[in-house]
This record gives sequence, structure tokens and C-alpha cells, in this order.
Amino acid sequence: MPTIYPCFVLSLPLPDPSHPASISARKEMGQDVLQSISKRHANFRLCDVSSYTTELLEVQAGDPTFHVLLIPGNPGVVSFYKDFVESLYEFLGGTVSVTAVGHVSHTKKDWEHGRLFSLQEQINHKMDFIKQELQNNGIPIVLVGHSIGSYICIELFKRAPEKVRYCIGLYPFLALNQESKAQAIIGKIAASPTLSLVICFIVALLGMLPICALRLIVKQSFGKSWSATAVDSVCSHLVKYHTIRNILFMAMTEFKKLSEAPDWAFMRAKCDKIAFLFGVDDHWGPLQMHEEICKEVPEIALSIEREGHTHAFGCTEAGSLWVAQYVAGLIKNQIPRSSQ
Repeated sequence: MPTIYPCFVLSLPLPDPSHPASISARKEMGQDVLQSISKRHANFRLCDVSSYTTELLEVQAGDPTFHVLLIPGNPGVVSFYKDFVESLYEFLGGTVSVTAVGHVSHTKKDWEHGRLFSLQEQINHKMDFIKQELQNNGIPIVLVGHSIGSYICIELFKRAPEKVRYCIGLYPFLALNQESKAQAIIGKIAASPTLSLVICFIVALLGMLPICALRLIVKQSFGKSWSATAVDSVCSHLVKYHTIRNILFMAMTEFKKLSEAPDWAFMRAKCDKIAFLFGVDDHWGPLQMHEEICKEVPEIALSIEREGHTHAFGCTEAGSLWVAQYVAGLIKNQIPRSSQ
């Protein structure tokens, strides 16, 4: 794995086929993808965090050297990241625990009885999880965030600097993109109570369809490249009224908060412990933000993925594997082997 330099675009090689996880190469969608012969499956469980029922997806190591905590984007449904979580665990040699923490009320059941949760409340929820589950076990944390999860990870890093060893943002949503028409449309819908309710009712009606019909609609809408896990996640979570309401409400609060500039001072102070991966054509984490970070924090580790994966990398097996490989390589390079 090559050394990572500040503001340097990485070209990541495929792992050694002799990896202990028994990994073999195969071709899928024209890309080199890795598939494990004996994959350790992630476990799904519900956890009470500050009285909120929370969905977790995790693979626990027997004697972990550190704990990778994955914060999802919006929607914050952990099952979208199943392939990524399992692959990351393997690429790290099975010595690191990996846990994905879902957003409150981005859940299969309406555990919170229609309550809406803002971006700040989701940040507080993740901090409560760290205090409850990870604070006192003496194991350092590596934060990995996707999209708005990258912003959340930075905020968690501020609150628990002594606990966090490293922070990685994947396709990060750190500030509004004024040039994005998609963001402008989403922002208007999220800010309008009427439009939000209409969208939620339409989606809820779709959720009443027979599962076979719903799966067909999802496959036709998002393409055949999406994994079965991603399709199942849409059908189980995203066609629920309470979930869509919370997705749009959280988006509204995101757009208000991210109209502010990123906290450059904190990033400069922790530049050796923060890294970001950008995509080539991603309006949530545009290359303009990559350039701005290079300008404001030139020492920070930045990379650009040029393999053709999308912002929703967790929705395809190829994207999940590639990004898991990237994250594992980054961790191995940035965290001394003596501490692994």
C-alpha cells in the first residue's frame, strides 16, 4: 500500500490474494472486485441508546485492537452498509471490531411514534452511543462517516478527541453545493411541510404494494447494479412514512447547518488524523470541496476515487468492496502497527 501524502490522489492496488481471509478475484460490471470465500457475516441488533431504539450492524473481533465506528449518511439505514462492514472487517484481518450505528427513527419500525429528529439530535445520539457502549472499554475508535456522516464524525471527534484515533470521511457532505440543482430541489421539498407530506404519503402508498411488485419497482428505478441487500433495505425501510419524514426533516436541518463554512480551524489542528475520499461526479461531495480543503488545510490526506463508483457506494457489491479496501489501507498506513 503506497504512502499517503497530503492532497495526494491515491491509486490503490488490489490486496494480496494470499490474504488470510481467503479472498479471490472475480470480474463484475467490468471492474476487478474481491469476494471472500468464507465471509464473516455482520450481526443486526437493536440497542437502547438514551431511550431511543437504535439499529446496529456489527462484526465483533475477539480481542479488538481498536473499534471502527461507521456513521451512515441520510438515510441512516445500516443495512445499506452490510457488504461494506463485512468486507472492512476482513481487510483488517479480523482483529478490529466494526459497528454501523443507524440514525434514530430511520428504522424498520416506528419505535419513536412519529417524532422527528434533527441533525444535531442525531449527532447527540451518536455521542451517547459512544459514551454508553465504547467510552470505558479502553479501546480506541476510528470514525468512518459517509456523506453527512462525515460531518457528524468531525463533530464527534471534537467532543471525544482523547478517544478517537482517526477520522475518515467518505464522499463527504460538508457544505452546501450552490451549483447543484439536485440539492436545490431537495432543499425546497425538505423545507416545505406540504411537499414533504405529499412525498411521504406517496412513498407510504408504495409500501403497501405486495413485496414482489415493490422489489420490481425498486430494481427498475435504481438499476440492476444494486445489490440484493440494497434492494431489500429500500423495501424494508425507505417505504415507511416515519422514515421518509425523518429523512426529509434531517435534510432540512442539514441544509441550514451546512450553509455555514466547515470548521477549518479544527481540521488544521487535527490534520494528521483526518482523511477524506471524494468521488469524481458527486454533487454532495464535489471536487470543488476537495480543492477548498487543499487550500485551507494543505496537510490533510485527500483522495479521489476514479473507479466509477457512486456516492451511494454501499448499494453495490463492487463499490462496497472498493471503499472497504481503501479504508482498510488508510487505517493500516495511518495507525502504527504497534497499536493494531
